[in-house]
Amino acid sequence: MTPFTTRPTLSGSFGMVSSTHWLASQSAMRMLELGGNAFDAAVAGGFVLHVVEPHLNGPGGDLPALVSTVDDPRPRVLCGQGPAPAAATAEAFARMGLDHVPGSGPVAAAVPGAVDAWLLLLRDHGSLPLATVLEPAIGYARQGHPLLARTAATIERVRELFVRDWPTSAAVWLPGGEVPVAGEPFTNPAYAAVLERLVEVAGAAGDDVATQAQAARREWGEGFVADAVEAFADRRFRHADGQLLPGLVRGSDLAAYSATWEPATVMEWHGVQVAKTGLWGQGPALLQVLAVLDRLAETHGPDVLDPDTELGMHAVVEAWKLAMADREAWFGEAAPVTVEQLLDPAYVADRAALVGQRADAGLRPGSPGGLEPRLAGHVRRLLAGEATGRAADVTTGEPTVERDGATRGDTCHLDVVDRWGNMISATPSGGWLQSSPTIPELGFCLGSRSQMFWLDAGLPASLVPGARPRTTLTPTLVLRDGLPVLACGSPGGDQQDQWQSLFLLRHLVGGQGLQEAVDAPMFHTDAFPGSFHPRTMAPASLSAEDRVDPATLEALERRGHVVTREGPWSLGRMCAVARDPRTGLLAAAANPRGMQGYAVGR
Repeated sequence: MTPFTTRPTLSGSFGMVSSTHWLASQSAMRMLELGGNAFDAAVAGGFVLHVVEPHLNGPGGDLPALVSTVDDPRPRVLCGQGPAPAAATAEAFARMGLDHVPGSGPVAAAVPGAVDAWLLLLRDHGSLPLATVLEPAIGYARQGHPLLARTAATIERVRELFVRDWPTSAAVWLPGGEVPVAGEPFTNPAYAAVLERLVEVAGAAGDDVATQAQAARREWGEGFVADAVEAFADRRFRHADGQLLPGLVRGSDLAAYSATWEPATVMEWHGVQVAKTGLWGQGPALLQVLAVLDRLAETHGPDVLDPDTELGMHAVVEAWKLAMADREAWFGEAAPVTVEQLLDPAYVADRAALVGQRADAGLRPGSPGGLEPRLAGHVRRLLAGEATGRAADVTTGEPTVERDGATRGDTCHLDVVDRWGNMISATPSGGWLQSSPTIPELGFCLGSRSQMFWLDAGLPASLVPGARPRTTLTPTLVLRDGLPVLACGSPGGDQQDQWQSLFLLRHLVGGQGLQEAVDAPMFHTDAFPGSFHPRTMAPASLSAEDRVDPATLEALERRGHVVTREGPWSLGRMCAVARDPRTGLLAAAANPRGMQGYAVGR
């Protein structure tokens, strides 16, 4: 009997899109219908996400993506993770009286990377004019889109801050001084004007798509957008600790920045190749977990690879604790180790041997290559049970869907596959409306990704001008025999790859269909230092949707896991598209949690 799913796994041969918002999915699909390819579609959907999910991402944020083209199917990373600005030094923070990067406000901003990355994608692989690709986003920004209830709730939560301390944000997000009404049209004319100006510049450059996209990139980084950022940088705004501080990102930082292409990190696993970013993101941790689970399956049997069993849940959670401990010690722009060292069979075996019958409550980074791990002072204080001096901040953090299905700050995701076999997995985020004060002429704010740096010197993720923050953003591309077969991802900060690991185990090992694997009960652990302010951890924690068999959860508690039973549809926001190279058939699935993600296709 076919398992019940909340919606069908879509199937067709023309094109498929899955994203975290139905308007972005349909806007991307429009590009395919116009004869565009997966990359035209992704750019269109990405800019729409800026407009319709402004509490989850924005033009001032970040974008990593994994891309495979028909001409060259080898997976490549499109890196739109902006770096620390030139003025962001540990000494500068010390002069401001700060011992850490705040979770929000102008000093928490990295250089915006998302828009430049989307335009680079269009330049190198797009086929439709910029005016066509940006038409949906301009329309929704200029004429309005139905405001999500979660966006309105976010604005309500930060209303006092905006009115009291961030008046430029209040001017955009509190029209008439009131929280906008959920479901009613909401406009952002300032951002519409930004996009219209980019289209005008692109059109003046000629008819060639690549020339248009490059002209728009230049205008963004060296023209009126950079000028507005420069003019805004010296304005002082209140941060979470009460200080009035100017920003650190200057117009010159935008001019110096360029999104880049780089090789993906790829691991063979169960007959496929799983592609992730490098160690500047958390992606390699997923590869570590899959490798450790395979090693455990050799001695403990196939249930280790089944996340719907007690043994499988225990093994997955314990493997993630080890991988995230390694993330804390070894991941970052200045990583002293390689992914090859972390995936070395001997090292994987050593890590797998640490998984016992009971839940571990510590933080146990390994010693790849014989190196001794070093942790930030904040983490050492956490492990010692000492006070860290960090108070919660209403604007910060990247929690995903809460127990009642609502979201605060989070992330978006978008997957596209076209009829030719081009495929992309993209996870735009950052620059959400509550990150920092809105720049009036632009209608958006800068992000807060620099909070992921440590101010301690000499760590892989230490703050250094020009370095990329160790981002949580982690799209996934899967290939078989060198051809792309699956693109997937999820919002959710530190939990993104945890939920993806469950999806991959269920779909690629367990044989579940796309939608069945998306719908299945999710779980994760927070037993490691979080990436977002106030960067706490919950030793031995295991959060699970309460659709998991109660007997299984009780058995896990007997193993020492501190189980939190979340709402039945509260964890994970997976998107996925797939292609069978043998038949050319395409498929797509989307997350029902939060009731806004949607897949479309034919």
